[in-house]
Amino acid sequence: MSVRKRSLRMLAGAVSALALALSFGSTSASAAPADGAAGKTVTSGWNDWSCKPSAEHPQPVVLMHGTFGNSWDNWLVLAPYLVKRGYCVYSLDYGQKAGVPLFNGLGPIEKSAGQLSAFVDKVRKSTGAEKVDLVGHSQGGGPLPRYYLNFLDGAGKVGKLVGIAPDNHGTTASGVSRLADTIPGARKVFSLALPGVEDQLMGSDFLKKLNSKPDTVPGVKYTVISTKYDEIATPYTAQFLNGPDVRNVVLQDLCKVDISEHAAIGTIDRIAFHEVANALDPAHATPTTCASAVS
Repeated sequence: MSVRKRSLRMLAGAVSALALALSFGSTSASAAPADGAAGKTVTSGWNDWSCKPSAEHPQPVVLMHGTFGNSWDNWLVLAPYLVKRGYCVYSLDYGQKAGVPLFNGLGPIEKSAGQLSAFVDKVRKSTGAEKVDLVGHSQGGGPLPRYYLNFLDGAGKVGKLVGIAPDNHGTTASGVSRLADTIPGARKVFSLALPGVEDQLMGSDFLKKLNSKPDTVPGVKYTVISTKYDEIATPYTAQFLNGPDVRNVVLQDLCKVDISEHAAIGTIDRIAFHEVANALDPAHATPTTCASAVS
């Protein structure tokens, strides 16, 4: 077997492993619970378009799933957690690819940001709120909302951005991007097959454009929640943002024994979710510790 064919096989294997890891939140979560009569997803109180924000929580929360996720599987724990705390909570599907059901976040991020923009306007119109708060996992917590804020005039419509394991400055994906760069044309193939994934790899044209501007925009408060055990958005320190009104949090600084990796921190980790609640309502924040897992 030639070196080039061997490299292509290695890349294919790495891409398959990356896709499996990225979709962990989808494949490990139970199937969407459904109303047996109507066949509609039961969302435990989120995506309630009759919801009106309270005085305590005047800004509705928009949740953005990660790559290979969707509007319900990423949020089976966090959405009800926030609804219980009195928030109007909404989630959207973005980045759909023709012929691929359920698994979203695959399309070009610039196009996905347009979908986010339209959804934010829909939430604002429905709730009467001037601004929303954005909470996202992986792509949905980093490059997607940051493009919306920086390039689609989203800054005036957003109060806070909370990114859970967001690949803000790109990812090596535990070596996949470096492997792709050693094979002529591999990036091109990757971009055609999974443009939303290629956009996130370090060195992509999308990231060059995104990071040509400062990490933050005036008027928006940013929180990044990361885990040292992230195997997808690597290195985890590339998730951090620089600028005013930024707080970068490492999960293990809050609870040393928390071993959540990329999927778990965004789908089931209540310690991370307690910190999300603190970021959304800093005036009533309480210390996040290992005990937050059962609070």
